[in-house]
Amino acid sequence: MSLLDMLFQRHPTFDGGVHPPQSKALTADLPIRQFPFAPVLNIPLNQHIGQPAIPVVREGQEVERGALLAKPDGYMSVALHAPASGVVRRIGLMPSITGKMVPGIYLQPFPGATQEVQSGQPCNIETASAEDIIQAIQMAGIVGLGGAAFPTHAKLKAPAGKHIDTLIINGAECEPFLTNDYRVMLEQPDEILTGIHYLLNATGCRRAVIGIEDNKAAAAQALQTCLSGKHTSLTGKIEVVVVLTKYPQGAEKMLIEALIGRQVPRGGLPHDVGVVVVNVTSAAEIGRLLPRGLGIQERVITISGPAVNKPGNYRIPIGTPLRFALDYVGVSDSITEVYLGGPMMGQALPNLDISITKGTSGFTAFTDSQTTSPHHVFPCIHCAYCVDACPMHLNPSQLGLLAKHGEVSKMAEDFHLFDCFECGSCAFVCPSHIPLVQQFRAAKAEVRKMAAVHTGADA
Repeated sequence: MSLLDMLFQRHPTFDGGVHPPQSKALTADLPIRQFPFAPVLNIPLNQHIGQPAIPVVREGQEVERGALLAKPDGYMSVALHAPASGVVRRIGLMPSITGKMVPGIYLQPFPGATQEVQSGQPCNIETASAEDIIQAIQMAGIVGLGGAAFPTHAKLKAPAGKHIDTLIINGAECEPFLTNDYRVMLEQPDEILTGIHYLLNATGCRRAVIGIEDNKAAAAQALQTCLSGKHTSLTGKIEVVVVLTKYPQGAEKMLIEALIGRQVPRGGLPHDVGVVVVNVTSAAEIGRLLPRGLGIQERVITISGPAVNKPGNYRIPIGTPLRFALDYVGVSDSITEVYLGGPMMGQALPNLDISITKGTSGFTAFTDSQTTSPHHVFPCIHCAYCVDACPMHLNPSQLGLLAKHGEVSKMAEDFHLFDCFECGSCAFVCPSHIPLVQQFRAAKAEVRKMAAVHTGADA
C-alpha cells in the first residue's frame, strides 16, 4: 500500500456544511513569491485579539528589519516587529477593517537597504521549558494566522481545572480561493513539524493530529514524507489525517469532531474537550522564527479572484497598504468587490485604505458579472435548506425572522445566536438570497450594545 493510500484510509467529517465551488485552481500550483516593499508601511498596533501593543520607538527613529517596534501590553497581547529597515515617519491613527481609526506606526523603508534580518536569541527546543516557549511565541508576535488573530501563546496554557491532551493542527483551508496554507504545507513541511515540536513541548500534549482536506493530497504527502524522514523522532506523536473536503471543515469545532470524535459543548471552547487548535501556518512561523530568535515581519497571503490579473501566493510585509498590493498584482477595470479573506467568511471592504495585518490570510476580488452578492432578496419560503446546512445545528430561518422583527434578545437567549460563527453556509444555500449572516452580525452587535448599557446602568 502506498503512502498516499495509507493517508486516504480515513475520510472523517462533521454533520451539516455545504460544498461551494473551490476556485483554488487559480493559485494552488503557484509557488510562494516575495512581495516588494511599499513606499510606506502602515502598521496597526492592534493586529490581534486583546490589548494593542505599546510602541517602543519614536518618530524619526531609524530601525532595522526585525527590530522590536512595540511590546506586549499584558498577557493578552503580542509584540510587533519592523517589517523593513527604515525610518519611523509617524505614530498616529490609521484606517482599519472595522471602519474605525486605530493607532499605528508609519514606517518608510530605506530604498537601498539589503533588508536582511539579524538573528536574535534562539529558543532552544531541547532545553527550553514550557514557559520559555510560551514567552518566546508571545515575543515573536505569533497569532492565529488563519484569520482569527488570537494570540497563540494564550491558547497554550490550560485553564484551571482543564487538562489538554491533544494538539490539532488546522490545515483544512476550506475557504474558497485561498491556497496560502496549502503552499506553506508544500514548501515548509520541515518548519511546520519543528513548530509542532515546540507546541507539544509547550502544552505537554501527548499527540498532535494534522487535519488536511482530501483536495490537498500533495500537502498531506509532503508532511508525511518529512515526518518519516527528517523528523523520525516525532513518529508516533504526530499523525497526518485526511478529512473530507467540505465547508466549513476548517472551523475549530468541526475539525475537532472530524479528527478525534469529540464535540465541543454549546458555548464551550476546545479546552473543554482537552484540545488546543493551532493553524498550520502559525505552526510554520513558530518553527521558522523561534530557532532564530526572530519576530514576524511578513506572512504568506493568497491574492485571487476573477478580477485579479496576477493571482498568486505572496510573502507580503506586514503593513503593506491594500491599494499598493492590488496595484502590484493588477486588477480588472470592472472590479466591483474586494473581500478580506474569501467569499464565504471574508468581509467585503467598503474602501481600500487598510493595510495587510498578521490576520490577513488573503483577499479576493470580483467583477460585476461575478459578484458574490445577490441582487434581489425574496421572502423566506421555509425550505429548511439552511437548517440542514448549519454545522452548529441552529435554526437560521427562525433566527432570520426574529432578526427581521428586531427580537435580538430572543435570538440570543432562546435560539443560541452566539453559537453561530458566521460561516455563511445558511446564506449560501438560501434560495431567497436572504443575507442571514449580515442579519446575525447586526443582531450580535445590538445584543452587545444592550449588555454594555445594562452593565453601565448597574455600575
